[in-house]
Amino acid sequence: MIPRTEGHVGKPVRFQGTAYDFGHSIAAIQFSLDDGEHWTTYETPGTNDYQNLTWTFDYTPEQPGDYVLRIRSMNDAGDVSPESAFAELHVEP
Repeated sequence: MIPRTEGHVGKPVRFQGTAYDFGHSIAAIQFSLDDGEHWTTYETPGTNDYQNLTWTFDYTPEQPGDYVLRIRSMNDAGDVSPESAFAELHVEP
């Protein structure tokens, strides 16, 4: 789990983390704000199977409230993480 983050409407919030998959390179990182119903994929070209991948994701909330950002990786074989990581975001007006 990524530590809970505080934000404000209209101001970007940055999330970051690390992904790795022993024996495979990370081909993409995927993000979801609707509990995994839909995923947005960001490809990660040039990765390899022996280094961690550090990722960042910037999100600008449009409404106050509580959000959960789910994050998973996809390896070069097309397999996704068996469980997604998540980050909680509390947004003030």
